Amino acid sequence: MAKKGLPGNSLIWILIVSEVLVFALGLVAFLVMRLLHLREFQAASHLLHAGAGTLSMALLLTSGYLAAIAQSNSQQGGQSRSRLLLILAALLGVLFLALKAMEYSDLWNRGVAFEGSQFFTLYALITGFHAAHVAFGTGLLLVVSLRPTLEHVEPSVAFWHMVDLVWVLVFPVLYLVPR
Repeated sequence: MAKKGLPGNSLIWILIVSEVLVFALGLVAFLVMRLLHLREFQAASHLLHAGAGTLSMALLLTSGYLAAIAQSNSQQGGQSRSRLLLILAALLGVLFLALKAMEYSDLWNRGVAFEGSQFFTLYALITGFHAAHVAFGTGLLLVVSLRPTLEHVEPSVAFWHMVDLVWVLVFPVLYLVPR
């Protein structure tokens, strides 16, 4: 019999909605500051790696797809396959974090001062907060892979999809709009 309503429990959805709202406020602040400091934001945005942002998108969306398949397997009692898919999804999260670290390192090595620029301060806050969510979500997927029952998988995958959704919003605002 098909389950009605949202997957997981109401507390995970309260968390997800509140997190999306926090990110939305951060992105609105970024866009407002962009309007107020257009030249600085346009110049700074050219130092970002749109290719890395695009690859990051591919990593997270693929990871979200694997997590969704893991949830489906979990619903059908396929714990072994669900476990493997959750681990693969988490590994893609780790690759996202490694790519983000390389991106930060490259900017730092090129002399970008994250605290000295309104653009890069907001960039670091938004992407750093998102990276913290990716790290938490990656850990969550790995912990849940130890016992991938539907009860554990559903809220974890819902959280992971929120991480995907946020990057879908962050990527165009930070990497594409300012140009």
